[in-house]
Amino acid sequence: MINRISNIVADSLEVKRRYFAEHAEEVARAASMIAAAFSTGGKVLLCGNGGSSTDAQHIAGEFVNQFMNKGRHALPALALSTDGGVLTSIANDTGFEQVFARQIEAFGARGDVLIAISTSGTSANIVAAVEQAGKMELKVIGLLGRDGGRVAPLCDLALIVPSADTQRIQETHNLIGHILCELVERTLFPAAAARE
Repeated sequence: MINRISNIVADSLEVKRRYFAEHAEEVARAASMIAAAFSTGGKVLLCGNGGSSTDAQHIAGEFVNQFMNKGRHALPALALSTDGGVLTSIANDTGFEQVFARQIEAFGARGDVLIAISTSGTSANIVAAVEQAGKMELKVIGLLGRDGGRVAPLCDLALIVPSADTQRIQETHNLIGHILCELVERTLFPAAAARE
């Protein structure tokens, strides 16, 4: 078991090391897109399935509450996987493929950012969400895995973790989320960042 733990940790670190060595500039661009939306009165919508759903909720919570800056005001972010009544109503009446797209139609606006999270990039409801966001002129950031799947070409910016291991992709997505939260806070609240 100790050897297996060591191997898991080594694999996770290697996927992260390789990703950020090659894609740090793209992560910085994503942070700039999000900060620009917040600074002009926009909001961030997030969606994902399973573990990616909880990643969406995690990132939304950090923006709404606080990440490192304990004194800053709340930032408008909404995970689209949290309202069971809305989700089941759409799934039952319209189809599960529309559970996020329908909410984007309701809550999205030009100038907002959608963060679409999918380890495969092939989930039908994520594809539909990104397509709806595109129709409404939201900026779309994909947190994706493998080769980006069907979602990648629909994004304004696709952050693709090139691994076939779902766990390693999710672990890297989690770190990307934390980095985005910190960079956005530092961009929007520079005085507080300077005091650190």
